[in-house]
Amino acid sequence: MAFEQIKMPQLGESVTEGTIERWLVKPGDVVNKYDPLAEVNTDKVTAEVPSSFTGTIKELIAQEGETLEVGAVVCTIETEGGNSESKTEAVPAKEEVANEMPAAGSQKPASPLKRDQESKARYSPAVLRLAQEHDIDLTLVNGTGMGGRITRKDLQKLIESGTIPTPQGGPAQGEPAQSAAAPSSQPELKTTPAPTPIQSSAGDIEIPVSGVRRAIANNMVKSKHEAPHAWMMVEVDVTSLVKYRDSLKNEFKQKEGFNLTYFAFFVKAVAQALKEFPMMNSMWAGDKIIQKKDINLSIAVATDEALFVPVIKHADEKTVKGIARDINDLALKVRSGKLKSEDMSGGTFTVNNTGSFGSVQSMGIINHPQAAILQIEAIVKRPVIIDGMIAVRDMVNICLSLDHRVLDGLVAGRFLARVKEILEKTTKDNTSVY
Repeated sequence: MAFEQIKMPQLGESVTEGTIERWLVKPGDVVNKYDPLAEVNTDKVTAEVPSSFTGTIKELIAQEGETLEVGAVVCTIETEGGNSESKTEAVPAKEEVANEMPAAGSQKPASPLKRDQESKARYSPAVLRLAQEHDIDLTLVNGTGMGGRITRKDLQKLIESGTIPTPQGGPAQGEPAQSAAAPSSQPELKTTPAPTPIQSSAGDIEIPVSGVRRAIANNMVKSKHEAPHAWMMVEVDVTSLVKYRDSLKNEFKQKEGFNLTYFAFFVKAVAQALKEFPMMNSMWAGDKIIQKKDINLSIAVATDEALFVPVIKHADEKTVKGIARDINDLALKVRSGKLKSEDMSGGTFTVNNTGSFGSVQSMGIINHPQAAILQIEAIVKRPVIIDGMIAVRDMVNICLSLDHRVLDGLVAGRFLARVKEILEKTTKDNTSVY
């Protein structure tokens, strides 16, 4: 018999960690190669981890809710063949825990501070990020992961409970206590009282936070914390675009088999404007700004439970028809649960169709690490003054949120004006959908 390891896969080009959302097997289960073992959630997609071997589940090393780096061992499988050496190699986590346990009569375990210094590398990026955002001293946290490892779930429980541990305020050993009346050379440390945990009342409904919802929340919080948001809005007269699209929609649906939506025209206009203003297609990378060559537009697709942001690749190279087909195909994948990690990766700019809900004005949160998001609001008929006369026109607001570290108002304003110009000149005479 041999013991093989199943490791956390990389579910996307920029994915560095994943969270075990739910185990689909238990120790003792017999699995075949490619059978799903667990549901894993990342900040981009939820996917199943398949088995690389046929055999029996020996041990589930990772716990549900635990976040692990790509390449970390999540479970072991007992297979036919091999020798005892492979068994030893397959369960390093147990050996590590055993080595940390003191023998009878030996010294007591190291202090939390020393343990932290010796095993800091075991903290996942998600744990370190949460600890930094909420000022959590990891040396004061008891982990529930393997070998006492602190997991993201441990920190989330502390944050939700409002009982974040703080160091004791007494003087260090061997130092004289300072008189209450004596002036201090150090500034007074003022702490904010922990928020009172929200309690459920009779009749309330408690809805567990899914992995997808948690990933959305974390990404939105990260975006708002890191990116200084600014926003601007222009109104666009799309009367000609509406007439053109309405004259084509029935014939187009019959010929192509999918709908020609207004949104496809908006996405095409954004892709064209991004090609003319490439700085809008950039990302903040700490010590540099990366201006992306490819124009890959993320579009928001909502379900009853979550929001997904699949990507239209090379949108600037596609016709209105090609973009309409991609919008239709990606929406079907989302709602049928067939969206893959590659469908969610590589986005450089986001276009959000908030108008489908009747919204007329909104400020989107930037889809980190992108530098901007454009909200397309509802098309409504409004009275407009043209050449001194009142006319009823089809009007739409387009709202741009931008990362002010990357973009300034000048380039953003010119970009938005160009999108407006393209949309207002979309007519049967100068625009083709093919």
